[in-house]
Amino acid sequence: MNAQIQNALNPDVAKVLEAVQGRSLDRIFFVACGGSSALMYPSKYVLDREAKTIASDVYNANEFIHRNPATLGEGSLVILCSHSGGTKETVAAARFAREKGALTVSLTAKPESPLAEASEFVIKYEKASYFDETVAKNSDFYLMYQLVTGVLNHKEGNALFSDMVESLENLGTVYEKTKAQFLDRSKSFGETYKDASIIYTMASGSNYCAAYMFAVCILMEMQWIHSHPIHAGEYFHGPFEVLTPEVPFIMLLGLDETRPLEERALEFSRQYSDNLIVIDAKEFDMEGIADSVKGYIAPLVLNKVLGVYATAIATARNHPLETRRYMGKVPY
Repeated sequence: MNAQIQNALNPDVAKVLEAVQGRSLDRIFFVACGGSSALMYPSKYVLDREAKTIASDVYNANEFIHRNPATLGEGSLVILCSHSGGTKETVAAARFAREKGALTVSLTAKPESPLAEASEFVIKYEKASYFDETVAKNSDFYLMYQLVTGVLNHKEGNALFSDMVESLENLGTVYEKTKAQFLDRSKSFGETYKDASIIYTMASGSNYCAAYMFAVCILMEMQWIHSHPIHAGEYFHGPFEVLTPEVPFIMLLGLDETRPLEERALEFSRQYSDNLIVIDAKEFDMEGIADSVKGYIAPLVLNKVLGVYATAIATARNHPLETRRYMGKVPY
């Protein structure tokens, strides 16, 4: 590892990579709930594309315990995430994984939280991915990618690690440019759809995380708008029957290998809808991002652009993103 990469590597991530070197590792489990789970989808995609000896799965934290995977054991790395570090299902999952002999690593903004105490290693992040922030360094996505590509490099010699770490250093500039680029469009979106009763969001591959976060964490949780993330590959197997000229669809197009699925869905939808909101990663200024990782970085930028859209619709509706009926308000 050269000095430039060493200096850019987060110290908490470096500690985990050092521990990984001394262990036999054949499986990675990504375990969390809600948006914390969705942010793991791109890392799962990276492993599917790059890993030759390490299998991976994404689990809801509660189901992880109840399903009790037979492959969970001493050869497992379990990566967990909770912004507050207090999500009870995720805390229980960390304890469960440790009892099985797995190496547990948790990402959280609260290093003194119950999740941190339940895990062997803790990686503290500074910003949550789905808020309207241009900050990239030491955010949740940033650290997740450092960790996953670092594991691939340490265990399989995968060369993607250097390109990823160097590219992540330029991510903040990319965020700033795209936020400015889509600001006017986001305000128009907010005014146009502030009274919409339902809004769908569609994507595929590594970009599905952005569709999930916006549909579930923003529209449903934070705006109380009926919504659902639709996988572009599943669109023609039922969901396209709800397409009418009036129903808004946010269509996300990324740069990974599944883009043809998104393009097919968009081409069809243009024939029957007057309310398509298209956000295409080909429009992004990705200067400073290596070609080898642009497909992996695109969903992070798509998610950040949707953060701008989230602020715009919340402002237009006079419904702050922090408003809740039940979450943190009543027992559940």
